[in-house]
Amino acid sequence: MAPILAATETAQFINLLSAFLVGIGFGFALEQAGFSSSRKLTGMFYGYDATVLKVFFTAAIVAMIGSRILSSMGLLDMDLVFHNHYYIGPAITGGIIMGAGFIMGGFCPGTGISAAAIGKIDAFVFLLGGALGAFLFAETYPLIQDFLGSGYRGPVKLSASLGVSDTVFIFGVTVIAVGMFWLAEKAEKKFARPDITKEY
Repeated sequence: MAPILAATETAQFINLLSAFLVGIGFGFALEQAGFSSSRKLTGMFYGYDATVLKVFFTAAIVAMIGSRILSSMGLLDMDLVFHNHYYIGPAITGGIIMGAGFIMGGFCPGTGISAAAIGKIDAFVFLLGGALGAFLFAETYPLIQDFLGSGYRGPVKLSASLGVSDTVFIFGVTVIAVGMFWLAEKAEKKFARPDITKEY
Protein backbone atom coordinates (compact mmCIF):
# COMPACT_ATOMS: atom_id res chain seq x y z
CA MET A 1 0.00 0.00 0.00
CA ALA A 2 1.26 3.46 -0.84
CA PRO A 3 2.27 5.83 1.98
CA ILE A 4 -0.39 8.43 2.66
CA LEU A 5 1.44 10.70 5.07
CA ALA A 6 5.03 11.60 5.95
CA ALA A 7 7.11 9.26 8.08
CA THR A 8 6.06 10.16 11.64
CA GLU A 9 4.79 7.75 14.30
CA THR A 10 1.22 9.05 13.98
CA ALA A 11 1.39 8.89 10.20
CA GLN A 12 2.72 5.33 10.30
CA PHE A 13 -0.17 4.31 12.56
CA ILE A 14 -2.68 5.92 10.19
CA ASN A 15 -1.04 4.24 7.21
CA LEU A 16 -1.19 0.82 8.90
CA LEU A 17 -4.77 1.38 10.04
CA SER A 18 -5.84 2.38 6.54
CA ALA A 19 -4.08 -0.69 5.12
CA PHE A 20 -5.95 -2.86 7.65
CA LEU A 21 -9.30 -1.32 6.69
CA VAL A 22 -8.55 -1.66 2.97
CA GLY A 23 -7.63 -5.31 3.61
CA ILE A 24 -10.97 -5.93 5.31
CA GLY A 25 -12.75 -4.27 2.41
CA PHE A 26 -10.77 -6.34 -0.08
CA GLY A 27 -11.64 -9.58 1.71
CA PHE A 28 -15.32 -8.58 1.83
CA ALA A 29 -15.26 -7.76 -1.89
CA LEU A 30 -13.64 -11.13 -2.70
CA GLU A 31 -16.31 -13.01 -0.78
CA GLN A 32 -19.17 -10.97 -2.27
CA ALA A 33 -17.80 -11.59 -5.77
CA GLY A 34 -18.04 -15.32 -5.10
CA PHE A 35 -14.31 -15.88 -4.84
CA SER A 36 -14.78 -18.08 -1.79
CA SER A 37 -15.99 -20.77 -4.22
CA SER A 38 -13.22 -22.90 -5.72
CA ARG A 39 -15.61 -23.90 -8.54
CA LYS A 40 -16.11 -20.28 -9.55
CA LEU A 41 -12.37 -19.64 -9.47
CA THR A 42 -11.35 -22.68 -11.49
CA GLY A 43 -14.20 -21.94 -13.90
CA MET A 44 -11.87 -19.40 -15.50
CA PHE A 45 -9.55 -22.17 -16.66
CA TYR A 46 -12.41 -24.26 -18.05
CA GLY A 47 -14.19 -21.35 -19.71
CA TYR A 48 -17.59 -21.56 -18.01
CA ASP A 49 -17.05 -18.67 -15.57
CA ALA A 50 -14.83 -15.66 -16.31
CA THR A 51 -15.66 -13.71 -13.13
CA VAL A 52 -12.03 -13.84 -11.97
CA LEU A 53 -10.78 -12.30 -15.20
CA LYS A 54 -13.47 -9.61 -15.18
CA VAL A 55 -13.01 -8.60 -11.54
CA PHE A 56 -9.21 -8.47 -11.54
CA PHE A 57 -8.96 -6.76 -14.91
CA THR A 58 -11.46 -4.17 -13.66
CA ALA A 59 -9.52 -3.73 -10.41
CA ALA A 60 -6.26 -3.26 -12.32
CA ILE A 61 -7.76 -0.65 -14.63
CA VAL A 62 -9.40 1.28 -11.80
CA ALA A 63 -6.15 1.22 -9.79
CA MET A 64 -4.03 2.38 -12.76
CA ILE A 65 -6.38 5.15 -13.84
CA GLY A 66 -7.04 6.23 -10.24
CA SER A 67 -3.37 6.39 -9.30
CA ARG A 68 -2.61 8.28 -12.52
CA ILE A 69 -5.30 10.87 -11.75
CA LEU A 70 -4.22 11.24 -8.12
CA SER A 71 -0.59 11.60 -9.21
CA SER A 72 -1.46 14.31 -11.74
CA MET A 73 -3.38 16.17 -9.02
CA GLY A 74 -0.39 16.01 -6.68
CA LEU A 75 -2.25 13.83 -4.16
CA LEU A 76 -0.11 10.72 -4.65
CA ASP A 77 3.67 10.55 -4.93
CA MET A 78 4.32 7.58 -7.22
CA ASP A 79 8.01 7.62 -6.21
CA LEU A 80 6.90 6.42 -2.76
CA VAL A 81 4.85 3.53 -4.14
CA PHE A 82 6.74 0.25 -3.85
CA HIS A 83 7.50 -1.68 -7.04
CA ASN A 84 8.42 -5.35 -6.84
CA HIS A 85 11.96 -6.18 -7.89
CA TYR A 86 12.01 -8.36 -10.98
CA TYR A 87 14.01 -11.60 -11.27
CA ILE A 88 13.36 -13.31 -14.61
CA GLY A 89 13.88 -17.02 -13.85
CA PRO A 90 12.38 -17.00 -10.35
CA ALA A 91 9.35 -15.00 -11.55
CA ILE A 92 8.61 -17.50 -14.33
CA THR A 93 9.14 -20.48 -12.01
CA GLY A 94 6.98 -18.94 -9.30
CA GLY A 95 4.24 -18.20 -11.82
CA ILE A 96 4.20 -21.81 -12.98
CA ILE A 97 4.08 -23.14 -9.41
CA MET A 98 1.32 -20.73 -8.37
CA GLY A 99 -0.68 -21.41 -11.53
CA ALA A 100 -0.48 -25.15 -10.95
CA GLY A 101 -1.49 -24.67 -7.32
CA PHE A 102 -4.39 -22.46 -8.39
CA ILE A 103 -5.72 -25.12 -10.76
CA MET A 104 -5.25 -28.05 -8.35
CA GLY A 105 -6.34 -26.27 -5.16
CA GLY A 106 -8.99 -23.99 -6.61
CA PHE A 107 -7.73 -20.93 -4.75
CA CYS A 108 -4.97 -18.33 -4.79
CA PRO A 109 -3.56 -17.22 -1.40
CA GLY A 110 -5.95 -14.28 -1.03
CA THR A 111 -9.10 -16.13 -2.03
CA GLY A 112 -8.01 -19.10 0.10
CA ILE A 113 -7.96 -16.89 3.20
CA SER A 114 -11.30 -15.37 2.21
CA ALA A 115 -12.86 -18.83 1.87
CA ALA A 116 -11.29 -20.05 5.13
CA ALA A 117 -12.76 -17.02 6.91
CA ILE A 118 -16.26 -18.29 6.15
CA GLY A 119 -15.41 -21.86 7.15
CA LYS A 120 -14.68 -23.61 3.84
CA ILE A 121 -12.88 -26.86 4.70
CA ASP A 122 -11.16 -27.14 1.31
CA ALA A 123 -9.71 -23.66 1.87
CA PHE A 124 -8.18 -24.75 5.19
CA VAL A 125 -6.58 -27.73 3.43
CA PHE A 126 -5.30 -25.38 0.72
CA LEU A 127 -3.79 -22.99 3.29
CA LEU A 128 -2.20 -25.94 5.10
CA GLY A 129 -0.55 -26.89 1.82
CA GLY A 130 0.64 -23.31 1.42
CA ALA A 131 2.13 -23.36 4.92
CA LEU A 132 3.88 -26.63 4.13
CA GLY A 133 5.25 -25.10 0.92
CA ALA A 134 6.54 -22.08 2.85
CA PHE A 135 8.24 -24.42 5.34
CA LEU A 136 9.90 -26.41 2.55
CA PHE A 137 11.01 -23.17 0.90
CA ALA A 138 12.65 -21.97 4.12
CA GLU A 139 14.35 -25.32 4.69
CA THR A 140 15.71 -25.56 1.15
CA TYR A 141 16.63 -21.88 0.82
CA PRO A 142 20.42 -22.46 1.05
CA LEU A 143 20.15 -24.80 -1.94
CA ILE A 144 18.14 -22.43 -4.14
CA GLN A 145 19.29 -18.98 -3.05
CA ASP A 146 21.62 -18.55 -6.04
CA PHE A 147 18.73 -19.25 -8.41
CA LEU A 148 16.43 -16.88 -6.50
CA GLY A 149 18.85 -14.03 -7.10
CA SER A 150 19.38 -14.75 -10.79
CA GLY A 151 18.17 -12.61 -13.69
CA TYR A 152 17.79 -9.48 -11.57
CA ARG A 153 16.33 -6.52 -13.47
CA GLY A 154 15.46 -4.18 -10.61
CA PRO A 155 12.11 -2.56 -9.75
CA VAL A 156 11.13 -2.10 -13.39
CA LYS A 157 7.67 -1.23 -14.67
CA LEU A 158 6.18 -2.93 -17.71
CA SER A 159 5.55 0.43 -19.36
CA ALA A 160 9.23 1.34 -19.02
CA SER A 161 10.29 -2.05 -20.41
CA LEU A 162 8.06 -1.47 -23.44
CA GLY A 163 9.37 2.06 -23.87
CA VAL A 164 5.98 3.77 -23.60
CA SER A 165 4.54 6.33 -21.21
CA ASP A 166 2.31 5.26 -18.33
CA THR A 167 -0.66 6.96 -20.02
CA VAL A 168 -0.20 5.02 -23.27
CA PHE A 169 0.29 1.79 -21.33
CA ILE A 170 -2.89 2.33 -19.30
CA PHE A 171 -4.86 3.03 -22.47
CA GLY A 172 -3.46 -0.14 -24.07
CA VAL A 173 -4.36 -2.29 -21.07
CA THR A 174 -7.86 -0.83 -21.07
CA VAL A 175 -8.33 -1.71 -24.74
CA ILE A 176 -7.03 -5.23 -24.09
CA ALA A 177 -9.39 -5.57 -21.13
CA VAL A 178 -12.41 -4.62 -23.24
CA GLY A 179 -11.38 -7.27 -25.77
CA MET A 180 -10.90 -9.85 -23.02
CA PHE A 181 -14.32 -9.06 -21.56
CA TRP A 182 -15.88 -9.68 -24.98
CA LEU A 183 -14.02 -12.97 -25.39
CA ALA A 184 -14.96 -13.98 -21.85
CA GLU A 185 -18.65 -13.51 -22.60
CA LYS A 186 -18.29 -15.68 -25.69
CA ALA A 187 -16.46 -18.38 -23.73
CA GLU A 188 -19.05 -18.42 -20.95
CA LYS A 189 -21.79 -19.05 -23.49
CA LYS A 190 -19.81 -21.70 -25.36
CA PHE A 191 -18.64 -23.64 -22.29
CA ALA A 192 -21.66 -22.99 -20.04
CA ARG A 193 -22.03 -25.40 -17.11
CA PRO A 194 -25.36 -24.58 -15.42
CA ASP A 195 -25.03 -27.75 -13.31
CA ILE A 196 -22.00 -26.18 -11.62
CA THR A 197 -22.75 -22.46 -11.65
CA LYS A 198 -26.18 -22.90 -10.02
CA GLU A 199 -24.46 -24.33 -6.95
CA TYR A 200 -22.79 -21.03 -6.11
